[in-house]
Formats: sequence, C-alpha cells, structure tokens
Amino acid sequence: MNKGVKYFALGLTAFIIGMSVNNYAISNVPSKIAVVDVQKVVASSAQVKALKADREAKIKDLANFVSTARAAVAKETNATKKKELENKYNKELNAKRNAIQKDYAKKLAAIDKNISAVINQKAKAASYDLVLAKGVVLYGGTDITSEITKAVK
Repeated sequence: MNKGVKYFALGLTAFIIGMSVNNYAISNVPSKIAVVDVQKVVASSAQVKALKADREAKIKDLANFVSTARAAVAKETNATKKKELENKYNKELNAKRNAIQKDYAKKLAAIDKNISAVINQKAKAASYDLVLAKGVVLYGGTDITSEITKAVK
C-alpha cells in the first residue's frame, strides 16, 4: 500500500509541475494580434466592384433573353410547338444562369484567395502572431483594415 501512495504522490507532483511550466510558458509569450474588417475590404475592392458590374450586365442580358423568348413563345399558335419552344428556352435559360453562377463563384473564390494572401503577407511583414476578423473581437488588437484595403485595391 505504501508503494501505491508513493507512485500517486510522484504522479501528482509531475502533473502539477507540468501544468505550472505550461502556464508559465503560455503567460510569457508576447502575442501581437491584428484585426481586419473583411467586409470593408471586400466592399472597397476594385476587383469585387468589377465582378459585380460584370454580373449585373450578364443578368441584364439574361433578362433580355427572357423577354425575347416570351415574345417568341407568345407568337406561336400551335400548342405542341409552343410547348417545345418553351422547353427549349427553359433549357437555354437554365444553362445560361448556371454558367453565370459558376463563373461568378469561380471569380469570387479567386478574389477571396487574393485578399487572404494579402492579409497573410501583411501580417507576416508586420510580425503579427494572429489576425482575426473584426466582427469576432470585442476588444483589443491592432486594426490593419486600412493597410489591407490599400493593398487590395
């Protein structure tokens, strides 16, 4: 029984020393934290503005296509041909809409990757240990949004 108590005391002592060393190591690590308002960076990005303008133009073209298709369907008098024409235009509309969505998502992902790379580069250059989105930080951190916004433009 005496041996069991010794091992328990030894294990408890090792655990306490380990926790103390861990707390000491964590408490003495100076950390440099930055925050970025990602929404502001995205909103001010010239690439995002151009992408939105391009998407709006494509949506207008799509609306014109729908108007033209409706007019063509309305002119058709034969019910069978009218149904075939509707199906044809619906397939074309869906294909065009999917192509626009895929293209937009692909370009948006590339822009997101670029913004993340700029944030990473600026953070490393300024020796920040951690960069967080401004929306999740209640207090503290150095706001580097303006630097990122200038670099992304």
